[in-house]
Amino acid sequence: MGRPAVFLDRDGTLVREVDYLRTAAQLRLLRGAADAIRRLNEAGLAVVLATNQSGIGRGLFTEAELQAVNDELQRRLAARGARLDAIYYCPHHPGAAVPIYRKRCRCRKPAPGLLLRAARDLDLDLSRSFAVGDSARDIEAGARAGCRTILVRTGYGARTEADLATAVRNVARLADQAIAMLDAEKVVADLPAAVGWILSQTKGRGRSR
Repeated sequence: MGRPAVFLDRDGTLVREVDYLRTAAQLRLLRGAADAIRRLNEAGLAVVLATNQSGIGRGLFTEAELQAVNDELQRRLAARGARLDAIYYCPHHPGAAVPIYRKRCRCRKPAPGLLLRAARDLDLDLSRSFAVGDSARDIEAGARAGCRTILVRTGYGARTEADLATAVRNVARLADQAIAMLDAEKVVADLPAAVGWILSQTKGRGRSR
């Protein structure tokens, strides 16, 4: 049996939303985020960052510059005794300015490709995993991958909560599966609250047997 994981969105969930974070100098961890990740680490859950980074395809920054941001993120987490087990990102966009990134891919959320790839690489059990984010894309990607989903109200989360409620009402006559892709199982204030709820659901089941 694979290990359960928590898939985290980055901007608005783990770090402050700044509309295309381009440099490590712009990086600001949200309050309590590092300690929340440390709690997941200690509980034996894999913690995986899964993030759309179309700014690469749009020509706003390079993959090397994103790597510098990722390195700084890991450094700041490590300073608080926390770590991400892996980081997966999608640089693509159908209208990308940089030709090599201009395509409809299977990794850009709401597609579940990033989560599916992480599950293969890290031997994760998606049915026992959680996806946490502040957008409808994060919720749908998690649902399509077979994870339980949590919406946080940080970042775009508060606005997303209202939008999702409207969307669910509009598709009330559709199949339950379609509604599940729009409606988060749990809505909480922020990442620390999400982690508290996850740990209440996984107590004693974090490590694979």
